[in-house]
Amino acid sequence: MSCRWGSWITTEIVRFDLGFGCYIDRPCVLCQGDLVTEQHDYDALWREAAPTLWRAVRAYAGGRQDVADDAVAEAFARVIAADTDIRDPVAYLYRVAFRIAARELKRSKTTRLMDIDETTLANEPAAREVWASLTSLTPDQRAVVYLFYRADLPVAEIADRLGMSRPSVRMHLMRARRRLAPQLRETADD
Repeated sequence: MSCRWGSWITTEIVRFDLGFGCYIDRPCVLCQGDLVTEQHDYDALWREAAPTLWRAVRAYAGGRQDVADDAVAEAFARVIAADTDIRDPVAYLYRVAFRIAARELKRSKTTRLMDIDETTLANEPAAREVWASLTSLTPDQRAVVYLFYRADLPVAEIADRLGMSRPSVRMHLMRARRRLAPQLRETADD
């Protein structure tokens, strides 16, 4: 029997831990290559993915550093715990971190952008207006704009990392550009 990639399929009995000492045995159909056998280099993963992930989650959370810190740390803890069950740890990190941040924002019922320290904006007077205009964006739009313009990721990679479709990413970019266009035109004219 073959799967969509043309390799063989096997059925194995997998034991799922339900907690409290309860287990359930279920047959699991696996394609060759479904199992990830090598461990990931978490130190390299942290150095490569954490800074961009943290900034993207912070942008998504409207500048809330506490949400970004907690979401990124929890995402890394989960990827380490899952270890060989994850094929693409970077995409997994992004999805988990953004879901944790979304849950925290929903729980606290605030997506208000945090005020930026005056020293951060002292050298760029136009930056305050741009930062203020970000309040009109949704968290998803802020995340997509950050990953596209600041992290310089292509639409396909943003979609993969955030667990969105490519058309959704393009829609968020388009709507964010429309909302930011008047402010950016005023800044460019000055």
